[in-house]
Amino acid sequence: MPAAPMDFTSAAAAKVRELLADEGDEALKLRAYIHGGGCAGFQYGFEFDDLQNEDDVAILTDGATLLVDPLSLQYLAGASVDYVESLTGAQFVIRNPNAKTTCGCGTIE
Repeated sequence: MPAAPMDFTSAAAAKVRELLADEGDEALKLRAYIHGGGCAGFQYGFEFDDLQNEDDVAILTDGATLLVDPLSLQYLAGASVDYVESLTGAQFVIRNPNAKTTCGCGTIE
């Protein structure tokens, strides 16, 4: 079985399952993507999606699915999607070893 192009952590998968149970729609999947507009060039985004495109990469962890479109995967390959809780809040985060620079708004260059 080939290795997944990204890491979708157990903590992130658990939070996705929790949110989907609250939403009452277990068919939704977490989509990670990049888009232009950040101060460093690209910005990360997350959304729940009920549609899986034919060319999406689907990464399954502990019963939750992460979707990534091929364009975003070019920049996110090797990255990790995690869920982090701290004193400043809780959020999904992307740790991307390919990013040359980052800034506080969650962007990559």
